[in-house]
Amino acid sequence: MSTSRSDIFARTVETFLRPVLDPLRDPSVSEIMINGPADIYVERFGRVTRLAARFDSHEALMAAIRNVLQFSGKRITPESPLIDARLPDGSRVHVALEPVSLQGPCMCIRKFGKELLNMQALIDAGAMTPEAAEFLRLAVRAEQNLIVAGGTSSGKTTLLNALSTAIPNDQRIVVIEDSSELQLQQEHVLRMETRPPDRYGRGEVTIRDLFRSSLRLRPDRIVIGEVRGGEALDMIQAMTSGHGGSMSTLHATTPRDALNRLETLAMMARVDLPLFALRAQVASAIDLIVQVARLVDGTRRVTQISEVLPLENDEYRTTDLFTLDGATVEAAPAAAPSGADAGPRRDIRLKWTGEKPRFRHEPTARFLLDEAKLCREMFL
Repeated sequence: MSTSRSDIFARTVETFLRPVLDPLRDPSVSEIMINGPADIYVERFGRVTRLAARFDSHEALMAAIRNVLQFSGKRITPESPLIDARLPDGSRVHVALEPVSLQGPCMCIRKFGKELLNMQALIDAGAMTPEAAEFLRLAVRAEQNLIVAGGTSSGKTTLLNALSTAIPNDQRIVVIEDSSELQLQQEHVLRMETRPPDRYGRGEVTIRDLFRSSLRLRPDRIVIGEVRGGEALDMIQAMTSGHGGSMSTLHATTPRDALNRLETLAMMARVDLPLFALRAQVASAIDLIVQVARLVDGTRRVTQISEVLPLENDEYRTTDLFTLDGATVEAAPAAAPSGADAGPRRDIRLKWTGEKPRFRHEPTARFLLDEAKLCREMFL
């Protein structure tokens, strides 16, 4: 798409989304939830509030939805009431229509900051400590297969974007997504996006199709926006057959849950594989799980970094390398939203547990000791 055409789309989208134009332009707003023409909410600093803004009518909201979908090459059909799309600025959009949405058309816009966040930005925001950030950077450099796990709106994609900055610029990276969100800054990046079937059920391209294609495109790294189905088995098998340094996100609340969920998703591939063999492949494929969460105060943080160990008695095992540790302090956060309590709080930090990563002895990790500064003791 040419720049001029993209600009035209951007201006047109803004015209149709005029009722929510202010929050779209507000950098403090992370999500816009449109539950109907007169029912609009936003998330700001982790808190959800209702807006007075509204669309003029049901038809005005549907016109906005159609315009957004047109930019992504998607369209509304009775057979496709759930649709993923994106705005010209890269923000992710999900649309739910009747009859699955009982209150009428709904649209959720997940905004992404215009300023790309790197590891230092996450440190400055309190999402992780400098020691943990250095460790993760070295793990990515050492081609460890890594899963970022967490709940909805916990910061998984943001962290994956930041982690990707540690990938060497001379490597070929294939990025696979349902709807393009990741913003890798390396020179040699091939982006692939799924495609829904047409009205006759033809032409669908799934994550699994794209993953199989990517293996024939000579990737150094494969990055999947989110693992959701049977492609998990293909990813696991690729990770265990020489494609190191792959990364993805997954919905799970603990590292152990992440492994169990990955196992369940792999079963959706409908391949007749004994459970022990599948678990052994999962444990062999995944090296590190980075757990993220949105805390009760609205902040998003890395809460745990765990290394996956070999199976024991056919059960998954992990060892925690970093966990949360904290003490009560008097000062309130400098970046707290207006109206936040300024009283005593828990100053929670990610702390090294004393466990050393097993991968420090692998051939790809020979350089780690030379590059480690803050977490050097982990690799001695």
